[in-house]
Amino acid sequence: MIGENVKIEGNIISEENLFIEGAVKGSITAKKSEVKVGKSGSLTANISAKVVLIEGSVKGDICGGENVIIANTGNVLGNIDSPRVSLEDGAKFKGSITMDPGEKTVTDLPVSSASKINPHRAGNDPGVKVS
Repeated sequence: MIGENVKIEGNIISEENLFIEGAVKGSITAKKSEVKVGKSGSLTANISAKVVLIEGSVKGDICGGENVIIANTGNVLGNIDSPRVSLEDGAKFKGSITMDPGEKTVTDLPVSSASKINPHRAGNDPGVKVS
C-alpha cells in the first residue's frame, strides 16, 4: 500500500498487488498482480498490470492483461489496452480503448509517454475507439 500522504517519483515494479492512495509520477508494472488506485490516489504514470482498478485520478496509459475497471469515482486521461474494459456509470475517461479478447497484452509502457500526454489530441477523439 502507498498511503495518502506518500509521494513517489520513479518506476515501481511489483510481484504483489498494489493499493495506491498517494501520488505517483513515473510508471507502475505489476504483470502478474492487481493495481488499485484508491479514491485519493493521483497518478501521472503509465500502469501495466494483470488487473487495473481506478477509483482516483490517472494521467497515463493503462495496459491490463485481463481487465481494466474505471469506477464511478475514477478519472482517466490516457489510452487503455486490455481484453476487457469496464466503465462504471459516472466514470470520467478521455482517450482511446483497444480491446482484443484473444490476446493478453501486459507490456512495459514507456515511462516518458505519461508526461507527454496531449489532452488536446485525446479531446479530438470522437469517442471510445474499439479495435
